[in-house]
Amino acid sequence: MIEYYTKEMAQEFASRWLPAWSGNHPELLTSFYAEDAFYLDPAIPQGIRGKAALLTYFTKLLARFPDWKWTQRDAIPMEGGFLNKWNAVIPLKNTKLEIDGVCSVQMRDGLIKRNEVYFDRTELLKLI
Repeated sequence: MIEYYTKEMAQEFASRWLPAWSGNHPELLTSFYAEDAFYLDPAIPQGIRGKAALLTYFTKLLARFPDWKWTQRDAIPMEGGFLNKWNAVIPLKNTKLEIDGVCSVQMRDGLIKRNEVYFDRTELLKLI
């Protein structure tokens, strides 16, 4: 069954999900994903599948960036989920990098079944 998300539903979900990206709590973040979820971002363009693989990846990623903060700029409803426009503030060395990006979020039974994250990581790679 296809779930239809309104802008308000997407905003409510993001208000719980995006804070889980901060604070180095990979188990909490992984709890938002389905057992067979697919995830990709610029660091893993081939993607990964499954909650166990996500936990391994998120454990390394969140340990590397424990203090970053994610906020939703906008949500655009799509069939089965939403397009999430976001902003991330990433403390690095003696500076803070601010990045805007977008991700598609496809849902099933209240959990993310597919999450594809896109942003220009040129500035991030210069600083790490």
